[in-house]
Amino acid sequence: MSKSPHPKNGTASQRAWARYRRLMIGMSIISAVAVIAALSWLSWEMGDSLTIHMIIATAAGVGLSVLLGAALMGLVFLSSGSGHDDSVIDPLGDDHPNPHNHKEN
Repeated sequence: MSKSPHPKNGTASQRAWARYRRLMIGMSIISAVAVIAALSWLSWEMGDSLTIHMIIATAAGVGLSVLLGAALMGLVFLSSGSGHDDSVIDPLGDDHPNPHNHKEN
């Protein structure tokens, strides 16, 4: 008997996607604040020697790092909340012992 690769509860899936979208909107705002803070600090420290290339690199590096971390962590919660984690089939089942669960005599 095989499980369906798609969760059956559409309501839970819709709630999980709505929560993911809210998370990403909120983290976009936080990412923008982090970029502004980083650029403000660099401007304070470097003064007139801050070039456009440094501004672009800092904005892309800080902003995309925050968004990437949020997106990946959000996908973990999305997978769990939408029911996709429950539909995973363990190909090994109980046939193979768990090497991390050994007991000492």
